Amino acid sequence: MQTQLSPEYQARADGRAAEAILRKCVHCGFCTATCPTYQLLGDELDGPRGRIYLMKQVLEGAEPTRKTQMHLDRCLTCRNCETTCPSGVDYGHLIDIGRKIVDEKVPRPASEKAVRWLLKEGLPSPLFGPAMKLGQLVRPLMPEVLKNKVPARQNPGAWPTQTHARKVLMLAGCVQPSMMPNINSATARVLDAAGIQTVVAPKAGCCGAVKFHLNDQDGGKAEMRANIDAWWPEVEAGVEAIVMNASGCGVTVKEYGHILADDPAYAAKAARISALTQDLSELLPALVPALKPKLAKAPDGSKVVGFHPPCTLQHGQQLKGGVEQHLSALGFTVMVAKNEAHLCCGSAGTYSLLNPKLSYQLRDRKLGHLNELKPAVITSANIGCITHLQSGTQTPVKHWVEVLDDALRC
Repeated sequence: MQTQLSPEYQARADGRAAEAILRKCVHCGFCTATCPTYQLLGDELDGPRGRIYLMKQVLEGAEPTRKTQMHLDRCLTCRNCETTCPSGVDYGHLIDIGRKIVDEKVPRPASEKAVRWLLKEGLPSPLFGPAMKLGQLVRPLMPEVLKNKVPARQNPGAWPTQTHARKVLMLAGCVQPSMMPNINSATARVLDAAGIQTVVAPKAGCCGAVKFHLNDQDGGKAEMRANIDAWWPEVEAGVEAIVMNASGCGVTVKEYGHILADDPAYAAKAARISALTQDLSELLPALVPALKPKLAKAPDGSKVVGFHPPCTLQHGQQLKGGVEQHLSALGFTVMVAKNEAHLCCGSAGTYSLLNPKLSYQLRDRKLGHLNELKPAVITSANIGCITHLQSGTQTPVKHWVEVLDDALRC
């Protein structure tokens, strides 16, 4: 594919970056076979190849329209296409650039702007926690569409108080402490059982993904810099890793080095933060020998633990099979769906709020495959996936670390 930038974009860093990515694409179409929206809609422009064609046109000088914007908005940014692509096209980075450029040229309706503003400002806000508590109080009175977004109140249990020589940082997240606080405390308890202390930097907030992917890239970068500042004293003190128990946050923090590469004040620090960042599942191989003797009783092998690997884990971070393998080594019977385990569940950050029709279709499709396993519990590794899947099933949906924590406390 030959791309000739229009004069408008020749001097822009994001335009030049997009051109470099586009030159990798050979337009083979392998990506369409694994694109969730193409599978649902069958429209070439709702697959990666079609969206790449639209972005290429804009960079070459064509005027984008609301239709262009709609097709880019429909992308889940699941990055399944990156796993499939034989040419190594960095589609996730390209779609961020394309959406930003199109949004500069195509005004959104006022109602759409308002919803997006509320999401990008509200989800990372300190007011989100009190608002969620209020929502949980009146949850029984809510219509189903709102109830789906407000999980029942959860008891987080006790945070471990023992100190250890080994320490890791953990990002609490912007919505997780309010929506599902047990995920963080379960993580701390499991690591404590393995002789590792979990440290949370109070001034660290949202990873930056919400604003960045809603085209407030400057706002997202500001949150990234704030996190780097909050973590840096612990990094200098020799913390082993920065642990992410939300794979959506993990894939973003692992890309701080890329996103802030042109920032002279933060580029080196951002690269260091990305290098230190690990998904919680990456610690599992070293945890298994320490945890196995501490399981009070063997997990019930007759009960299937269904596992949905989030897109941000298997495609964004390219981590596959670790959770299933290492939980199995601890005695759990862990199974992934026999069909379409690679496809997105439809949560995709704010996607389920902005594109509910497509999102629920993907959720029900995913649950159909998971329910074939007849699981006692469905697990995942990202709060968005967990909340979204739970809205469509009576089977408990948890983070896999909660299931491990339950077994350690039996």
